[in-house]
Amino acid sequence: MDPGDWPDVERIYGAAIASRQATFETTPPAYAAFDAGRLPWGRFVALEGGSVVGWIAASPTSGRACYAGVVEHSVYVDTGSRGRGVGSTLLDAFLTEAPRNGVWTVQGAMFPENLASIGLHERAGFRLVGRRQRIAQLDGHWRDTVLYELRLTEP
Repeated sequence: MDPGDWPDVERIYGAAIASRQATFETTPPAYAAFDAGRLPWGRFVALEGGSVVGWIAASPTSGRACYAGVVEHSVYVDTGSRGRGVGSTLLDAFLTEAPRNGVWTVQGAMFPENLASIGLHERAGFRLVGRRQRIAQLDGHWRDTVLYELRLTEP
């Protein structure tokens, strides 16, 4: 992923936001905010026919040094490209890159209704850590998330 991919990344993110099934965000951030909040490595886009159809990126889970190897990732696929392995390809690329950058645990939080994302993560070997009940509000309604993690080889 590079800054030139941002319009497509933003479009895909915006569609996921509008679905109200993928994130607590209500509008896509400006690129500068997105860039500042994500790790500089492991940002990938998936291309089909020269068009961006999916993306993945991660953020640190904590500023504390002891958690430096724990990251939270996000993976999004264009609605017209779902079910064709785009998410798996992106996640595989990210999981290959993560240990090279000192990561030992990758986690992701998703709405429990997002069965496609849960399935993607379970197929990749992530385990359910637990359910966070009423963790935050979206459109004035409390929502739960489920937390999945994958422990990688120790760096």
